Amino acid sequence: MVKVVIKQSTTKGKKLTAIFYEKKDGKDKKIKTTSFGAKGYLDFTSGATKEQRARYIKRHTNARENHNDYKSAGSLARFILWGSSTSRSANIRAYKKRFGLS
Repeated sequence: MVKVVIKQSTTKGKKLTAIFYEKKDGKDKKIKTTSFGAKGYLDFTSGATKEQRARYIKRHTNARENHNDYKSAGSLARFILWGSSTSRSANIRAYKKRFGLS
């Protein structure tokens, strides 16, 4: 099972970073780090309205972003920053459940 840790980003201009780990020989091995969410912009967890959420989802549902790839920045932003709840922690729990992550 893949494990994900989501924390504040140290990448300039990004809100959050997701670090993905896989168990290898009994140890967690980092497989990917993805920074996502542009600083300076609203998201659903920081005050955007339901109308803004709907427009974001419509604008970002296209061939450029693969929301089925749990490691992609587009998927992370869509389900964590623009998830169904205004609570970031609730959206993180839903994201992990959706993709079977721990």
